[in-house]
Amino acid sequence: MDNDDKPIGNILSRREALTLFGLSGAALLAACAQTGSLTEAVATAASGTTPAASSTAALPSCIARPALTEGPYFVDERLERSDVRSDPSDGSLRPGLPLTLTFLVSNVADNMCSPMPNAMVDIWHCDAQGVYSDASDPTFGSTAGQKFLRGYQVTDQNGLARFTTIYPGWYQGRAVHIHFKIRNYPPADAGYDFTSQLFFDEAMSDEVYQLADYQKSGEYLRNNQDGIFGQSGGQTLLSLTPQDDGYSATFDIGLDFS
Repeated sequence: MDNDDKPIGNILSRREALTLFGLSGAALLAACAQTGSLTEAVATAASGTTPAASSTAALPSCIARPALTEGPYFVDERLERSDVRSDPSDGSLRPGLPLTLTFLVSNVADNMCSPMPNAMVDIWHCDAQGVYSDASDPTFGSTAGQKFLRGYQVTDQNGLARFTTIYPGWYQGRAVHIHFKIRNYPPADAGYDFTSQLFFDEAMSDEVYQLADYQKSGEYLRNNQDGIFGQSGGQTLLSLTPQDDGYSATFDIGLDFS
């Protein structure tokens, strides 16, 4: 699993972003700050600064996010569900620390951000021991036919899709991460398709990996050693909040699919 993913994503410069936003039909990440100006938002995202809030703006916060590689373990299961912890074949739950993961997806059009309903959001990731379902790998063998920790939700009128999952484990050659894909619903060959990965704060991982479900030999790769995390520039790092017996996180993303 050392060669899990080859980094192919990149963070756009201000010049590249402005050029690409002038093109139609690009499934492109975008930034839309509270100013309501897409141009200003792209410049802000590229510079890494945060603008002052506008007293007249009433827009959602659309954050620039880099596209990152899909990796070898995506399987288009077309499994619609919010709780992805179970294996549908026998109903068994994958053990691990509960994580509620919410996506807020916005559409960027005419220099404005608005909630994107009817977008298909897929997530997939390894279990507490670093194993993917419905895959084959020398380190864990074959899990063909199993579908734990995979599924999709369709965003509602507020652009929201929410999943119940677990804090992912780790495996050799990669930092801790969750994959996600956003597509039109239902999927179409000519439709939009945006893929990236979410990462985790290492202090949190150090704490979680003390739990019994995550015990294994070896050490996980740190974010700054992961080439794909390097491609992200830290823009897909989740911020977790304690919730019940686990954690929750919300991820905002603005996309230009015009």
